[in-house]
Amino acid sequence: MVPLQLIAILFVALGAVGVVAARDLVRQAIVFSLYGFGLVILFLVFQAPDVALSALVVSGIAYPLVLVGAIARVRGLEKRGPQE
Repeated sequence: MVPLQLIAILFVALGAVGVVAARDLVRQAIVFSLYGFGLVILFLVFQAPDVALSALVVSGIAYPLVLVGAIARVRGLEKRGPQE
């Protein structure tokens, strides 16, 4: 195994542990985004640029936007109080 591949695998493994260890949702979203960028690097190292591009769009752009929107909506509903 090429040393660069081993480093990329270890970086992704540490990122996965970081995502699981994060307790706050916003912090978890940020760490997950960094984990996704680690996956992009891993895919590039293993010469899969099409998968890397897809992972970049999903983990770097789409997932954080959806998660932040959902958190904002839930917090907005909590501030308004119960609807009758």
